[in-house]
Parts: sequence; C-alpha cells; structure tokens
Amino acid sequence: MDRNAGSFVAVRRLSGASSCHQAHHPSPAEVVTGSTAWIGRGFSCVCAQRRESDQRISFDLSPAQEECLQRLQNRIEVPYDSSNGEHQEALKSLWHVSFPGTELLGLVSDQWKEMGWQGKDPSTDFRGGGFISLENLLYFATNYTKSFQELLCKRIGDRALWEYPFAVAGVNITFMLIQMLDLQAAKPRSLIGAVFLNLLLENDRAFDILYCITFKLMDHKWLEMHANYMDFNVFPSV
Repeated sequence: MDRNAGSFVAVRRLSGASSCHQAHHPSPAEVVTGSTAWIGRGFSCVCAQRRESDQRISFDLSPAQEECLQRLQNRIEVPYDSSNGEHQEALKSLWHVSFPGTELLGLVSDQWKEMGWQGKDPSTDFRGGGFISLENLLYFATNYTKSFQELLCKRIGDRALWEYPFAVAGVNITFMLIQMLDLQAAKPRSLIGAVFLNLLLENDRAFDILYCITFKLMDHKWLEMHANYMDFNVFPSV
C-alpha cells in the first residue's frame, strides 16, 4: 500500500462480538500442514543464506517458469472493479466465509468496518493490492478457515484494546509480497525471487499459500512486539 495514503481505521477488540466467538487457544496453530508446508520451509532456508550467494545464482528462466510467472503477473495486473460482477461475487463470498450466518446488507455497508476495512465501501481499499488481494483473502478464508478466523477475530494472544485493521493488513501483505519478490519484473533480480519461482513451478497456488503463511507470521510478530493500532502504519517495515 502507498505509505502516503490516508490513515487507517482502528478496530476495537470486543469480547462479546456476535460475529466472532472468542475462544482460548494455548498456542497458535500452524497455518499450513502436510504437503503445503514445504513453502514455508523453503523460504526459511532462503532467509538463512548470505547475501553474497545471490551472485552465484543464475536467474535465467526456463520456458515453464516464464509461463508460471506470466500467469501470476496476469493476476497481479487486474485492478479491483466494483462494477465487475465476478469481483462483486468474490467480495460477497469473502463476507459469507468470514461471517457465516450473518446477512450482508450490501456491498456498501458499515458492516465492512467490522472486518477491518477503512470505510463502508471495501472497493476503495484495493487500490494498492488489486483484485489479487481479494483473491488472497478469500483463499485464506476458504482453505485455512481455522487460522483465518483466529486472526480475523483476534482469538490468540494478549491483544491490545485497539488492534490492527484485519482486511487492510491483508491488502498490505499482498502488496508487500509483490514488491519483495519483484513479481512485476521480467525475471527475478534476487535469490528469494528465484527461489519463489521454483516453488511456483511446483504449485501454481504458491503465492496464495505464501500469503497465508506471511499473514500468520505478521500476526505472531505483532503479538511478540505487544503492538497496538498506533504501531500499524510503521509495522510493515519491521
């Protein structure tokens, strides 16, 4: 997200909220398990490497890698369009999986603030992340529902009274990953970008899975720092 953009809306944690039932969990659950956990392990290995190793890696792409990168770039280039029926349905789906049993009054409604959007119209918050940021949130909500609900409802850890805005944080994470992995370039210009393309070649949902892992890690760091809403605008740089 553009760090020069307007301020975000703080989300107050309410212990009696009807849409997010509070529950005690002694320790945070893993966001991924089994066959998808290799993505997190792979990036852990990359982060442990010395920067000098970048010079020993060839970043030339195979035809298969070029095709995978192009497909992902095509997703990244799609802006959110509030007049697009597919985009509208995806946003409605996000609401229904986030708050099952709670009727959505409209695509423009004060209800959206409960999820952590800046205002009553979520479409204005997709400027930095595009449609893929909505796809990322929806993927997280539908594939790792327990972890998604724990973060949405702030069920784990010693929380501040005023917490980070969940949905806006999600859009920020999409934008941050795109920049960190340099995904809009013709080919990788860093070791971590090259490693990611290898992961993408093995699993075309690697970006979505990495998004889920990153969101979970961000929340863990937030709790570790005992952060509150006043820390949110500077938190992505930590």
